[in-house]
Amino acid sequence: MTKLIGQRAVASLLSLLVLMVLVFFLSRLTGDPAVLFLPIDATEEMKEQFRVLHGLDRPLLEQFNQYVLDLLQFDFGDSLRKARPALDLVLEAYAWTLPLALLTMTFVITAAIILGSLAAFKVGGFFDRLVSIVSLVGASAPDFWIAIVAIMVFSLSLGWLPTSGVGSVAHWILPMAVLFIRPFGLIVQVVRSSMLSAQSSAYVKTARAKGVKNLRLIFIHTLRNGMLPVITVIGDQAAAMLNGAVIVETIFGFPGVGKLMIDSILQRDFNVVLAAILVTAVAIFLMNILIDIAYGLLDPRIRQ
Repeated sequence: MTKLIGQRAVASLLSLLVLMVLVFFLSRLTGDPAVLFLPIDATEEMKEQFRVLHGLDRPLLEQFNQYVLDLLQFDFGDSLRKARPALDLVLEAYAWTLPLALLTMTFVITAAIILGSLAAFKVGGFFDRLVSIVSLVGASAPDFWIAIVAIMVFSLSLGWLPTSGVGSVAHWILPMAVLFIRPFGLIVQVVRSSMLSAQSSAYVKTARAKGVKNLRLIFIHTLRNGMLPVITVIGDQAAAMLNGAVIVETIFGFPGVGKLMIDSILQRDFNVVLAAILVTAVAIFLMNILIDIAYGLLDPRIRQ
């Protein structure tokens, strides 16, 4: 188990290094920040002073070397737009994104496991068909389309919910609902398939023959042994939710890391873009390691 986690950690570190190199150099291809930040009538001398002030006048390799040296000291540089440490801005944005993602995933996992398990218990029944149809539609619908339709229906037409902001509980309902639909659709299908496979095993048939009650048979005997593929897709969808938050937060004006990232890309605020992507990548890598640990807890063969 320790060897597996060590291998994953090394692979994650290498992926992080590759990502850092790609994002750093690709972000420099978006244009000259001096043109964006300075007034339209700024002289070439003013633009050059801006580049010198922020180290943008030096060769790209020299800029990259300096950036890596700063990163080793946990210095992500300052925001060109707000003149504040880029890491502080990213962490402030994550203070909004993490509660949104954690609350949504909690509802997703709970609903998907319960409904997927119950649907698998009576295959072909009305409830099974209903859950299958809803999950397929949810898994297929793109987030941005759902978000736009939700605003048109529940905000503009019915006037029930606000279109943007974070001032009250009502402001969280639409972003959470939009983020809920796609991972719920995918996870509930995997839960249903895993439960169907587990039900055909000998230990479940033996438990049923001994007269074990249905709920105990589903959630104790069957579910625990069908959780490995479910954990995999939960981890994938949790990571995808952080990526999906980029679209949802931008549409709903939610002040999370997704909106911060889009705003920073449009404004060529390089340091904030890099900080947001690297912090998000680290969070995803840590999540994958936690999934490996959960694997080991559920399956003793992995711990060997």
